[in-house]
Amino acid sequence: MTVPLLTGIHHVAIIASDYARSRHFYHQVLGLPIIAETLREARQSWKLDLALPDGSQLELFSFPAPPARPSRPEACGLRHLAFRVTDLDGVIAHLQRHGISVEEIRVDELTGRRFTFFADPDGLPLELYEAES
Repeated sequence: MTVPLLTGIHHVAIIASDYARSRHFYHQVLGLPIIAETLREARQSWKLDLALPDGSQLELFSFPAPPARPSRPEACGLRHLAFRVTDLDGVIAHLQRHGISVEEIRVDELTGRRFTFFADPDGLPLELYEAES
């Protein structure tokens, strides 16, 4: 029996242009619990560790004047960050109550699962992918 090289995703790191705005979005709007929040004074940078229910984490960073990056779902590089949800319609309604635009629901032609895209405060493409309940 061989041991897998990779056993899961530990974290995804995001650099925000406006730390307070993105902190509110990921913690308050998306409801991710805070694990730790650290001011790294030497780097003039905040680091916010947020928990996902499966044990993975989202790291939110601030840096002075970060360069812009293409953020469309079809841009070259990391395409998007997808969150697994069990009630796609309920999550969409929650986001819309917070004034967040959500694209039309699509159906994955390979799996038959429903999904949609929305964006974080910096325009980072985020996906909601409906999994089995």
